[in-house]
Amino acid sequence: MRITGLFTYPVKGCRRIEHDAAVVEPWGLAGDRRWLLVDADGVGLTQRDEPRIALLTVRERPGGLELVAPGRPAFVVDEPVDGSVDGSGEFVRVFRAHAAAPARVAGSGDAAAWVSAFLGRPARLVWQADPTGRSIPDREYATDPVNFADGFPLLAANEASLSALNDWLVESGDDPVPMARFRPNVVIAGAAPWAEDEWTGKRLRIGDLTLRVANPCPRCVVTTIDQDTAERGRQPLFVLGRYRRFARGLLFARALIPMDPNGGSLRVGDPVTVLT
Repeated sequence: MRITGLFTYPVKGCRRIEHDAAVVEPWGLAGDRRWLLVDADGVGLTQRDEPRIALLTVRERPGGLELVAPGRPAFVVDEPVDGSVDGSGEFVRVFRAHAAAPARVAGSGDAAAWVSAFLGRPARLVWQADPTGRSIPDREYATDPVNFADGFPLLAANEASLSALNDWLVESGDDPVPMARFRPNVVIAGAAPWAEDEWTGKRLRIGDLTLRVANPCPRCVVTTIDQDTAERGRQPLFVLGRYRRFARGLLFARALIPMDPNGGSLRVGDPVTVLT
C-alpha cells in the first residue's frame, strides 16, 4: 500500500489544497483546519449549514491566507497576533454540542465583512493559535489535541473502497462520485475494498511515522455536495445507507491520530503498513 493523495483544508469546509508532501503535527497536517468560520454565537459554520463554503478557495501565504470566492475581491488576512488590534481572543465551538476552545478573531471588522458578504449572513473568521487548547471530542481519545476538525486530526480514505462504492452507484443508475466528496487528508491505494474496517484500534506505519487508527467516520450531507459547484444531491448517502449502515452511522474512511510527539512528514508515494 502507498499514499496517492495528501490534502489540507486551511479554513474548515473550504476547497481542498493538494500537496506532494505535508508536515504532520500532533493535531493534524500543518495548516489544516486551523481557521474556522463562526456565526454570531461563536459556533462553527460548515458546508452542512452553508454549502457555498465549498467554493471558498484559500491560498496559503507566510503568516496568513488569501481568500478567494466567486463574486468577491480577493482578501488577505493575517494570523492574529495576541495583543494587536486583530488579536482579540474568545472561545468558539466547532459544533454547538462540542466543548468551547480558544481562538483569535482574525482581520477585525474587514474580515467579518468579507466572509459575511460571501455567505450572505453574519459571520466571522477565527484562527486557532494554540492547537493544544482543543482536545479530540471523543472520551476515548480526549487526551489528544486536534485542530478544528469535526473529530480527529487526520482522515484516511481507501481508493479501492471508493471504487466499490462507485460500482454500487452505477448499479443504482447514479453517477460515480470523486474522492473529494469525502474530504480526506490521506488517500491510500493498494488495499482491498473496505480493508480499513479491520484497521480500527491498530497502527499504521506510513513512511517514517506511526499513526493510530481511531474511529470509522460516519458520513453526513456534506458528501452530497458537489465540491466544484456547491450543488446538493442525494448521493452517495443513499447508497451508503444501503450497503454501509452500521451502529456508528453510514461509514466511509478512518480517523488517524499521530503518535510521534516530534512529528514528521508524509509524502505521496510513502509506503503504508498495517501494524498490530
